[in-house]
Amino acid sequence: MATSSSCSSLKQHFLVFLIVIISSIINSPVNGCFTSIFSFGDSLTDTGNLLQISLSDSTKPPHSAFLPYGRTFFHHPTGRFCDGRLVIDFLAEALGFSFLPPFYGPQSGKWEKFQKGANFAVASATALNSSFLAEQGIHSVSTNISLGVEVNSFKHLLPSLCSSSSNCKELLRNSLIVMGEIGGNDYNHAFMQGKHIENIRKLVPLVVDIISSSINELIELGAVTFLVPGNFPIGCSPSLLTKFHGSEKDQYDPLTGCLTWLNQFSQHHNELLRKELENIRNLHPQINIIYVDYYKAAMRFYHSPKQFGFKETLKACCGIGGLYNYDPLIYCGYPPLKQSCNDPSSYISWDGIHYTEVVNKWLVHTAFEELMSTIPSLGSLRPSSTVNKLRILYPMFGV
Repeated sequence: MATSSSCSSLKQHFLVFLIVIISSIINSPVNGCFTSIFSFGDSLTDTGNLLQISLSDSTKPPHSAFLPYGRTFFHHPTGRFCDGRLVIDFLAEALGFSFLPPFYGPQSGKWEKFQKGANFAVASATALNSSFLAEQGIHSVSTNISLGVEVNSFKHLLPSLCSSSSNCKELLRNSLIVMGEIGGNDYNHAFMQGKHIENIRKLVPLVVDIISSSINELIELGAVTFLVPGNFPIGCSPSLLTKFHGSEKDQYDPLTGCLTWLNQFSQHHNELLRKELENIRNLHPQINIIYVDYYKAAMRFYHSPKQFGFKETLKACCGIGGLYNYDPLIYCGYPPLKQSCNDPSSYISWDGIHYTEVVNKWLVHTAFEELMSTIPSLGSLRPSSTVNKLRILYPMFGV
């Protein structure tokens, strides 16, 4: 039978042990297992690539190069198509990283910049090859970069980050790959250029196949963990609502004002994508393929806007004219549109196409929850380190 002194001693040892464990958890990096992040996609993820490309080519800078872009957080334009940070920015912060540097542009030869990751996403990029889309009569107004080009750029960078094949595999084993969102421009360009929806639907399996083949290509190189977002509810986008303004009343969702048939198109893409990701999981059970349902997450804002502090759901904060404060011929940032709404946090849409920073702040919660539920080492951090840091950084998460 233990004496009172021995019980006291055990309690003291246990208390010291508990303090050490708690301290190590609190002071440990949030990411827990990732040493780098590599990201692919379009303007929803572009942290400055299109701007850097325009500077390198001495071409006209994108409108994201001018105020009011960046006004909320950076207080100056960074090339992000937002008033502040993107989902990839918040995700990097939550995992303990600095913002991902854009790969393209003058700094692309400075490999040391990319030791902890790089962003290959380019605004207006498509999943499908630009020449193939051109054959279908679909043209990009900003760039001819596709997902295949971005992946090839990554493969070009990789040998500069690791000295051998085994080292490269080790690097990728400890990296998070963010694959998208990508494919939205394949559809948006087609819709805005007046293509028939049945012809656009034929693109969906081709887009999904490109996403799948890109993931498989990176798996062959050694990548293990992929975060793969789906498409957003494009039927709620001010740009497409303006394009199809005047549609029959029964084509609009009476609760949200979004175009039902366009949202159904997004859901069709997401359904095919989820099925293909499941196929990859079956072929590679050791690989973490994490689908992020941004469609479901975003629809909460339109169904319950007041709950999230939104006063305007379908109007652009930085826009002009019409029911949705959007004119496809007048870009936010270019004269004469140099002003935006007083409070971007009360708007869902920033410029008629892209979300405001506060929406991105909400969306990253969905991505991080999916990540933590899939990665055991991140899940083990959940009770203290990860979630507490998220609560401090982003108190609206409610995690």
